[in-house]
Amino acid sequence: MLVFLVDWLNLLVRWAHFVFGVGWIGASFYFVWLDLSLRQREKMNPGVYGTSWLVHGGGFYHVEKYSVAPARLPEDLHWFIWEAYLTWVTGFALLILQYYFNATAYLIDPQVLDLAPREAIAISVASLAAGWLIYDGLCRSPIGSNPALLGLAVFAEVCLAAYLYSHVFSGRAALIHVGALVGTMMAANVFMVIIPNQRKMTASLLQGEDPDPRLGQIGKQRSTHNNYLTLPVLLMMVSGHYPMLYSHPHTWLIVAFILVIGAMVRHFINRADAGDAFPTYSWALLVAALGLVGAIFLTQPEPRSQTAIAVPSDRDVLAILDKHCVMCHSPQPSHDGFEVPPADVALDTIPDLRRFAERVMAQAVRGDAMPLGNETGMTDQERDQLGAWIEDRQ
Repeated sequence: MLVFLVDWLNLLVRWAHFVFGVGWIGASFYFVWLDLSLRQREKMNPGVYGTSWLVHGGGFYHVEKYSVAPARLPEDLHWFIWEAYLTWVTGFALLILQYYFNATAYLIDPQVLDLAPREAIAISVASLAAGWLIYDGLCRSPIGSNPALLGLAVFAEVCLAAYLYSHVFSGRAALIHVGALVGTMMAANVFMVIIPNQRKMTASLLQGEDPDPRLGQIGKQRSTHNNYLTLPVLLMMVSGHYPMLYSHPHTWLIVAFILVIGAMVRHFINRADAGDAFPTYSWALLVAALGLVGAIFLTQPEPRSQTAIAVPSDRDVLAILDKHCVMCHSPQPSHDGFEVPPADVALDTIPDLRRFAERVMAQAVRGDAMPLGNETGMTDQERDQLGAWIEDRQ
């Protein structure tokens, strides 16, 4: 019953995380588009930087953006903050439910680093905080005044984090933590920089003072970072469904390709929204396409060893399954973390193995995603034997 209730809690938190994330990302995409759509017009109110005309839902909208701020603020000023805050809160709650409560299955891989659950959880929390502090320090340093150099520095930080995570956690947890790290940076940008700066500007206006324009410039910088990081973080958050990504031995290279592809696609969309001539930004789509080709090439399955392996008998294969798989993948799992087999995959019988042969081949033979965290200590020889049996029966 406890596992059943935790599954429902996991589902509801995941649902909320998705809903809040859609709101945050949608607002980010909209306001970046809005900034890029602004145009100078013949008649504009004093202090207005540009305006945009929109049509939606059967109505027309006229939006103005001030270079700094208007002389007087209305009482009904809307703040876009809770989408970001609640996306991070629900995301961290998911990290707790999925990875901290099931640390031995999802977070820890003894073949990578044999950690106690409390040690792994402490490293996880500390790394998220350290990632933000390093990123924030880079933005506030002299490097922060050079957008290209700052971009390279943040790229290097995330790739280094991926390398370190892959030497501490399981493959699945490593990529999820890269996504959590980037998501933490993005949410902290809103909570620690963008909103505080906007509050300071608002306070100055209410006191009849001119707000510091640099506060808005800093907020714009962090908002732009969030916009370019959105697509990469989305892919890393769903990476747990794809063993070809999280079981790769060079996680940092996978992350590097994801960052390049996502950022270039975002840049292409931004420049298209800005109305630039296609030849001036088409290179971004080419770079994204080359990155995708590189990622596909990098993640292609490696050929199995050419060393002749005797095909095991059905009884031997069932013994391997019973030792390493059936504790989870059974109609009635004995593993404490499951009441039903994950993904509805049961491997009790030979017909079951034939039915799910491709999944087993991908996750337990060509990759080492299964067993989770390799709790049962499945050996390379056993993986080879399982693969030989599947290939012989195909």
